[in-house]
Amino acid sequence: MTSRGKTLRLTAVSTLVVLALTGFSTGRGHGGGSGDGGGGGCSSSSQNHDSSSGGSHRDYDDDDDYDDDYGSGSGGSGGTEASMSPDAATVTLVDCASEETPYATVEVANTDTVDGTFSVTVAFRDAAGEELDSGTEEVFVPAGGTTPVRIPVNDAESVPLIEECALDSYAPAA
Repeated sequence: MTSRGKTLRLTAVSTLVVLALTGFSTGRGHGGGSGDGGGGGCSSSSQNHDSSSGGSHRDYDDDDDYDDDYGSGSGGSGGTEASMSPDAATVTLVDCASEETPYATVEVANTDTVDGTFSVTVAFRDAAGEELDSGTEEVFVPAGGTTPVRIPVNDAESVPLIEECALDSYAPAA
């Protein structure tokens, strides 16, 4: 190989080494998200490209104006059902508390397409409508299913006085 060929080859290799060390690549784009062919430009978009003082410099690199995360999606583990939360479930009173059964029995129906845990509250009232006690239970209900749940009376002394069980017809997701 001639002396001139060796010089050109040495210059090309030197240029590639310098470019590699400064973070410059031949790719186009900015940020380098997964599979988007990123790369290119200087290694830092916040570098001061104007090293002269008092001179007028215009940076025509419009990639600096955009967020580095542009175009990158968020990863996830699991399907769409894992990230969805169910709507409220429908609650139906089956049986109110009595001395024989010191708890109310309700059915919680989940008409949604995802499983869910719901918070059910029952207020135990006397003959005048005054609240004596209340109980709350969280119940898991599969998608499209109905689950019975017992909500106990916390104050045993109020059990003989209970005449009515009051509850919302919907239970929020817990």
